[in-house]
Amino acid sequence: MGVFDRLPPMDHLRSEKMCFVQLIIPAESARVAVTYLGELGLLQFKDLNEDKSPFQRIFVNQVKRCAEMSRKLRFFSDQINKASVRSSVRPALEPEIDLEELEVRLGEHEHELLEMNTNSDKLQQTYNELLEFKLVLTKAGGILASSHNHAASAERELDENIYDREVDEGNAYLLEQGVHQGSSGNSGVRFVSGIILKSKALAFERMLFRATRGNMLFNQAPAGEPVTDPISGEEVEKTVFVVFFSGEQAKAKILKICDSFGASCYPVPEEMIKQRQIFNEVSARLSDLEVTLDAGIQHRNKALESVGSQLWRWTIMVKKEKAVYDTLNMLNFDVTKKCLVGEGWCPIFAKSQIKDCLQRATLHSNSQVGIIFHEMDTIESPPTYFRTDKFTNAFQEIVDAYGVARYQEANPAVYSVVTFPFLFAVMFGDWGHGICLLLGALVLILREKKLSSQKLGSFMEMAFGGRYVILLMAIFSIYCGLIYNEFFSVPFHIFGKSAYECRDKSCSDAYTVGLIKVRDAYPFGVDPSWRGSRSELPFLNSLKMKMSILMGVAQMNLGIVLSYFDARFHGNALDIRYQFIPQMIFLNSLFGYLALLILIKWCTGSQADLYHVMIYMFLDPAGDLGENQLFWGQKELQILLLLLALVAVPWMLFPKPFILKKLHKERFQGHTYRFLGTSEMDPDSEPDSARARHDDFNFSEVFVHQMIHSIEFVLGAVSNTASYLRLWALSLAHSELSTVFYEKLLLLAWGYDSFIVKLGGLVVFAFATAFILLMMETLSAFLHALRLHWVEFMNKFYHGDGYKFKPFSFALLADDED
Repeated sequence: MGVFDRLPPMDHLRSEKMCFVQLIIPAESARVAVTYLGELGLLQFKDLNEDKSPFQRIFVNQVKRCAEMSRKLRFFSDQINKASVRSSVRPALEPEIDLEELEVRLGEHEHELLEMNTNSDKLQQTYNELLEFKLVLTKAGGILASSHNHAASAERELDENIYDREVDEGNAYLLEQGVHQGSSGNSGVRFVSGIILKSKALAFERMLFRATRGNMLFNQAPAGEPVTDPISGEEVEKTVFVVFFSGEQAKAKILKICDSFGASCYPVPEEMIKQRQIFNEVSARLSDLEVTLDAGIQHRNKALESVGSQLWRWTIMVKKEKAVYDTLNMLNFDVTKKCLVGEGWCPIFAKSQIKDCLQRATLHSNSQVGIIFHEMDTIESPPTYFRTDKFTNAFQEIVDAYGVARYQEANPAVYSVVTFPFLFAVMFGDWGHGICLLLGALVLILREKKLSSQKLGSFMEMAFGGRYVILLMAIFSIYCGLIYNEFFSVPFHIFGKSAYECRDKSCSDAYTVGLIKVRDAYPFGVDPSWRGSRSELPFLNSLKMKMSILMGVAQMNLGIVLSYFDARFHGNALDIRYQFIPQMIFLNSLFGYLALLILIKWCTGSQADLYHVMIYMFLDPAGDLGENQLFWGQKELQILLLLLALVAVPWMLFPKPFILKKLHKERFQGHTYRFLGTSEMDPDSEPDSARARHDDFNFSEVFVHQMIHSIEFVLGAVSNTASYLRLWALSLAHSELSTVFYEKLLLLAWGYDSFIVKLGGLVVFAFATAFILLMMETLSAFLHALRLHWVEFMNKFYHGDGYKFKPFSFALLADDED
């Protein structure tokens, strides 16, 4: 054990040591002190006013002011986006302003902008109404002109008709009467013109017909192009209509129906001369309004540009100020109402930096009383804080997605940096596909600065955040692809000649018969001569299946070893004696022995059947091994390992609960008691558990918990080992799918003489490789590697029931804004 004590500490394996601190801040320097702490970003405040609502807190008025300013800034941002005004990314240099001055300036800008919007909306509505009026004049004038022509032709027919005048008076059309008698007479025909939505025209006509009992004539003409509605401002399809009627009562009904259907009525004179005059007047007003609207838009855009150049800086300033007052609301006033008392967590290494910040705050606020900063004892479990960089952050996020580590618990992310991309590559091994992934990762890394300042989509943002994970996955995929000797499923003689050649020169079918070994084994990876042979699939299946078991046993052993270091670090002797040791014995007595047999078989070239060996190790331990014996004393070793595995199960189950019960009794009987640490009786490890409270020890609960844990490990040892066979299955599936695409798409198309067929086959092969092998297969292998880490590896030692260290930091506010 002394060897481990002499090893240097691993900074990333354990979370940072934390301390619980208290601050007593004079009221006059509270805001400045919290601002400086936000710039430092290494102190997590505890809310001391949890029982109070947001409206009962001390600085609620300041928070409301900041919220109101945030609303105005969001309004400016929406207006800038709506107007498509490009504001500079870097704000213009202007002198610093305080919050009061900013509040006044924001109010002035908002009032000015609202006034411009109101005027612009009124002018735009007038402009749209005049456009409709112009359209109604054009279309309705055509309808009226056709009505005049129809009336004139009707007169000629009546003059030539042989019938009596009385028949004419009884059967003449309303339109003819209107032409004869004029529109101004009391008994004459009048008309109403306007414009209505095309979708409402049919229902509008029916309603008019029913209301007037058929005593009207409805003419319509489509507008021909989308019209901007004056009220909604949307472009819609409309229809111009002219309704001929007789009588004041009918007119009142028609106008009410027009109003209810949302139709806009415009006065159109009957005489063509007056129509032309009004048309010219409307056109002149439209041109004047266009000039006015353009000038207003330019003035508004200039105002938005001036606001937009400072918008980012103002937004960050308001966010910081609001965050400061939100933090101050977490503090308590002391009894004298002159000091604010705060509590929180900080890393031990940050204590000196926090003290420097508080001293600067005292000086800059001209306070005569210094800020008191000291440590406190607490029974609360500290937060977990790992210092990460842009390379390790993605791996830490993968682990945190499963669960945040307990305080000072072993961090799986340290090992996942290597094991995660490697297990991915075992399933994805193809150095051609690996090069494609590598190029994609290099593009993301080389454009890192540019992409980090842009707004990315959800998929692109995920890929950019994991760019270094993709880089390592690509590098390991190239390595595993060289071992498998696959480049888009095609083998190459990269590291020398194959160990196999034809028996003689007449050997024509070199992939099936006639191959003999003529030189030493291929120096690195799989010999290319295995490709296409009859024994290719059995050979690769055997290789990858055994390799998967070796990797699984190694990683599970690593997880159990980490549980030892965790127990040793926290002083949990019971966990070492009655959890770590029996788990190591059980796992390695069965599956560690299987891994040993695989290695011996590879080294000796034995033909032993390992399935038979493992099955009859349980069914007939004392039976003769025969041809399946790999080494001397194998049968005796198997019996010993089987007995050790059987002993390890009750070793895990029974001693620990009874020892805990005995220690509990000794404590309350006044006997000498030395607390023997364990995770079941550590108050810091499970603060909400009944086992954490020594005065409320429940033996049945402890025993059931230990029984569940033991059964889960025993069954999990079998299922987890089998789960690692997914490495073999997905590697085989990836290889076979790649072979199918190469042979059935590319080679098949290349067998034709047509250039178009060859080009089509190449394009289809490229798309299949990109979308199926490089996207779907990458995602599949990623998810399976994720499962192997979360379930098979981390459940051996990782609790993952902690909570993150979330300091009060202005840098986080800037990241959120980006």
